[in-house]
Amino acid sequence: MTQSRNRQFVLTEIPKGKLGLEHFVLQESAMPQPDDGEVLIKVRYISIDPANRAWMQGKTYRDAVKAGDIMAGYALGDVVQSRHPKFKRGDLVSGDCGWQENAVRPGEQLQKLRSMEPVTHLMSVYGITGLTAYFGLLEIGTPQPDETLVISAAAGAVGSVAGQIGKIKGCRVVGITGSDEKCAWLTSDLGFDAAINYKKQDLHTALRQACPDGIDIYFDNVGGDILEAVLFQTKMHGRIICCGMVSGYDGELPANGPRGIPGLLVVNRITMRGFIVMDFLEKFGQALKPLADWVATGRIQVKEDVIDGLENTPKALIGLLHGENYGKRMVKVS
Repeated sequence: MTQSRNRQFVLTEIPKGKLGLEHFVLQESAMPQPDDGEVLIKVRYISIDPANRAWMQGKTYRDAVKAGDIMAGYALGDVVQSRHPKFKRGDLVSGDCGWQENAVRPGEQLQKLRSMEPVTHLMSVYGITGLTAYFGLLEIGTPQPDETLVISAAAGAVGSVAGQIGKIKGCRVVGITGSDEKCAWLTSDLGFDAAINYKKQDLHTALRQACPDGIDIYFDNVGGDILEAVLFQTKMHGRIICCGMVSGYDGELPANGPRGIPGLLVVNRITMRGFIVMDFLEKFGQALKPLADWVATGRIQVKEDVIDGLENTPKALIGLLHGENYGKRMVKVS
């Protein structure tokens, strides 16, 4: 039986504090139909990312998500109908399809993907997650053997891959995360040299103990107090990779930024650079072979956190913002 209705999540209001289930409503609408140059996609998986929450705060590298909008989100799916010459029925594609079962998108905004098993790897290690870790660390961090690399949100999607790449490149890798269980997973399963539970340990003391010679590279996924603590222990000519600021995404924005940035950047000649993965779009193909080789040889362990059912998408994002996930979180829609 052909599906005639489309389920989708709409953002009902912009949260003034913490994101909650009350900020979303699951509704039904007519099945969308593509116009010339567009493609109809049946969504398989929706990516759950901290950036989903940041988009509610205003314009970033994409337009803000406003009250009444279908909630935005990167997704993986199959072409059902195409009115674009580059795509045909059955093609596997990815793009910003939103939190819904079916989406119509301009063909120019979609990426055609090769089929593989498990297909979820196209959303994790071979997708935005792995590519963000790869280019952020290697292009901006430029790691050298025996350097000390610190990673925040280290048990998350990007952090867990970046740390493993750091080990491949010969770094001493220290992860910062939010539970003893995650610390144990980082050191026992992923090969990190040390891990810090920022919720239980004094961060300044723990960083001095784990990084007695200072910090050469910091892969920052959280900003805030953790960025400040790391900054004060970053070495001369250190590099700070600014990938995200999840500490400021959910709720009130911090009144003050990390202290010490102007003086320490100058005195220690620290390089601090922000990026988004699309900055390296033309190089994506160069990353896939080494990533595949590292996965095949076991040098990168892929951890995926798959939640079943479109109806659980808001809960999946709220849980991610509270640090529930290990590795890449996504929702299986179909």
